[in-house]
Amino acid sequence: MTTLQPPAAIPGHPARPAVERDRRSWTGWGFIGPFAVVFTFVFLAPIAYSIYLSLFRNKLIGGTSFVGLDNYQQALHDSQFWDSLGRVSLFLLIQVPIMLGIALLVALALDSGRLYGRDFFRISIFLPYAVPAVVATLMWGFMYGTRFGLVSDINDALGVSLPNPLGPDLILASIGNIVTWEFVGYNMLIFYSALRVIPASLYEAAQIDGAGQIRVITAIKLPAIRGALVIATIFSIIGTFQLFNEPSILQKLAPNSITTDYTPNYYTYSLSFSGQQHNYSATVAIVMGLITMVIAYVVQLRGMRKGA
Repeated sequence: MTTLQPPAAIPGHPARPAVERDRRSWTGWGFIGPFAVVFTFVFLAPIAYSIYLSLFRNKLIGGTSFVGLDNYQQALHDSQFWDSLGRVSLFLLIQVPIMLGIALLVALALDSGRLYGRDFFRISIFLPYAVPAVVATLMWGFMYGTRFGLVSDINDALGVSLPNPLGPDLILASIGNIVTWEFVGYNMLIFYSALRVIPASLYEAAQIDGAGQIRVITAIKLPAIRGALVIATIFSIIGTFQLFNEPSILQKLAPNSITTDYTPNYYTYSLSFSGQQHNYSATVAIVMGLITMVIAYVVQLRGMRKGA
């Protein structure tokens, strides 16, 4: 009868004691431990608490009581929530392609090497991103005013009556203009950084083949920065669904055009701080987070798929 023997140690490589292996494993946890603690308390804990709040409802009689998924059912039938979601979805379909298209054109122009004063234009286009959103919105808001600011001055100087940018019909386009002005430089920097790491050998091969600039852009540059395009698109989608600063500030200047449920984030803010509906506000925030996550994930899968 044959008995199994433990494997012999490799000559010149003595087996490590179990104590040393355990010490090495604890060393690894020591490196990731601080991050895990911060991640738990800053990211996971607020999400868990929001989910906890969404399962309760504060009633006039009886106080706070457990209602299960009733708040989620209410959110699915909340016309105010769906109207605000439809509004930011329209904003997403129009503003994001325009913003990313302008950023891509600027990045291609800077990368071409034919633009005089490239460094000056690069920092000038990126500079609006350094302006806080609150300051940028106030600045544009006062320029939009028909009783003050730039639009008012143009009307008085030329004797015309320009359309009111803060009116109900144009307010969404005005917000889109502010967001585009703020984030074109940010997205341009992402695209430009991706363009700068394309191997020079690809350009040399294209030059030997006699490819023109348009062919170089479509066959080399755009495929090479597809990852950057996907990342910028995902960031823009998330930013659109989180739209809050611009409408909340402009609401003071255009109260008839922007309601407290103009965007989902503004709606949750109003529910929590004005309506004292903290539980339902947490529910709407979770539903909005799930919608954003699903859309961003689908865009990521579609954008990074081979042959896309």
